Amino acid sequence: MIDRLAIFGATGDLTARFLLPALGTLCSQGHLPDGFRLTGASREDWSTAQYRQWAADQLDRHCPDLRKPARDALVVATRYLKVDVSNPGDVAAAVHEDRPVAAYLALPPFLFPSTVTALHNAGLPPGSRIVLEKPFGEDLDSAVHLNHLLADVVPEQAIFRVDHFLAMTTVQNLLGSRLANRVLESVWNSDNIAKVEVVWEEALALEGRASYYDGVGALKDMIQNHLLQIMCLVAMEPPLSLGEADLRDRKRDVLRSVRRLSPADMSDQTRRARYTRGRSDGVDVPAYVEEDGVQRDRHTETYAEVNLEVENWRWIGTVFQLRTAKAFARDRKEVAIHFRSVPHVPFGDDSDAAPNVLRFGLEPEHMALDLVGFGTDTQTLTPVSLRAQAQAPSMPAYGRLLLDVLNGDPTLSIRDDEAELSWQVVTPVIDAWSSDAVPMEEYPAGSAGLPARATAPRRDLQSLDLGIH
Repeated sequence: MIDRLAIFGATGDLTARFLLPALGTLCSQGHLPDGFRLTGASREDWSTAQYRQWAADQLDRHCPDLRKPARDALVVATRYLKVDVSNPGDVAAAVHEDRPVAAYLALPPFLFPSTVTALHNAGLPPGSRIVLEKPFGEDLDSAVHLNHLLADVVPEQAIFRVDHFLAMTTVQNLLGSRLANRVLESVWNSDNIAKVEVVWEEALALEGRASYYDGVGALKDMIQNHLLQIMCLVAMEPPLSLGEADLRDRKRDVLRSVRRLSPADMSDQTRRARYTRGRSDGVDVPAYVEEDGVQRDRHTETYAEVNLEVENWRWIGTVFQLRTAKAFARDRKEVAIHFRSVPHVPFGDDSDAAPNVLRFGLEPEHMALDLVGFGTDTQTLTPVSLRAQAQAPSMPAYGRLLLDVLNGDPTLSIRDDEAELSWQVVTPVIDAWSSDAVPMEEYPAGSAGLPARATAPRRDLQSLDLGIH
C-alpha cells in the first residue's frame, strides 16, 4: 500500500467537499497505512499551518461526524506547498522522495497535459500512481494525446481515471441485483425491456461553479463519463468475475457496440437546453446566461439528453436514454428499467396495465419495483410499488476510490480504451450541437422538465448496420 498522497488542486472544491472527508473516514476506520502523509499542492501562497487550519475547517464542515482524534491525525499528517502545476520544479518538490507517491490531479481538464508532463520531467519514484478526475480530456483528440503522455510516465495499471459513480453503493447494488438473481438476468434483454433511463436531474443550479461548468456543459460533465459508465454496467454481458480485466473488458464491449449517431439522427435522438430565470426551492434563480462568470457566446447547455442503441444480440430494439439537468423542480437520480407491456390483459382495459418499471435510486440509494395489481374492485387495476431502502454505506464513494488508489486496485477506474470509446460515442453529438444543428431549448428554473415531443419512429431492424465499431 502506498503511504504518500499528493493532491494538486488541494484548495479546490473537490478537495474540500470530497477528498478530505474521504481521507478522514479512511483514517477513522483504520484504513490509512502507518506513517501516511498528505501533501497539499496549490497556487495559494499559504504556509503549512494555514493549510492545516483550512483543512480542519473543511473537515468540520463537510464531515461533521468525524471524531476529533481522526481529524487531528489527518491534519498533522498534512503539509502544504505553493505549486504552479506547469512548473516542473514546483511539481518535483511535491512528489520528490524515494518512496512511491499517488499524485491526484484535482484540476480542470485543460491543466492535465502540462501537469502530467511536469510529473514526467520530475521523475516519479518507481511504483507511483497518477489519479485524474473526470472529464478525461476535453474531446477525443485531447484524450488520445493525454493517454500517450501518461503512458510515458507510469504503466496503465498505475493510472486511475476515477469516476466516483462506480463506487456508489446503489451502482454496486445494480450489479449484484442483476447478476446474482436468476429472475432478473433471465429477462435482462430487449425481448423484455423496452427502454432504460439513466437520469441525473438536480434542483441545484450553477451555485458559483461557472469557472468549471461553463467550459464543459451538461453533456461533457455528466453523460460522457458518469452516465455512460452506468449504462455499461446495465448493458454489459455477465463478466467471468468482478476483477479488473473482466469487468473493464465487458464495459469496453458495450461502448464498442453503441451505434454512433449520424447527423440525421441528431434532431430526433438528442436534446439540449438551458434554464431561464425562475424560482426553485423557494429561491429566485437567475437565468443561466445571467450567472456570474458565464459567457453567453459559449451556448453552454444545462440540460442534455441522448438516446442510444446498443447493437448486439441482447439489446437490439431497446432504447438507452441518458439525461441530465440542472435547476429542475426536484432531484431525480436513478436508473429506470422499463419493461415491455404484457401482450394481453384478460380483464378490464388494457390501458390500465402500465408496464413494470424497476428503479435503482442513485441518491438517495434505494430500489423500487412498479407493478400492477387489483384494488378493492377486482375489475380495476391499481399501481403497486415495492420499495427497499438501501443500507447507508459505511464509506463514501471517494473513500472507496482513494483506498483502491492506495492499494493499487484499478477495477473501478476507467481504462485508456474506455476513455477514448466514451468520447467516440459523444463526439458526433458535440459536433452537431457546436454547429447548431440541434436547437437550444429553454426551461424556467424550477420547472418539472422540458415539454414532451413526439417519439421518433423505431428503425426497421432489417436496415440496421450490425458492424463492429
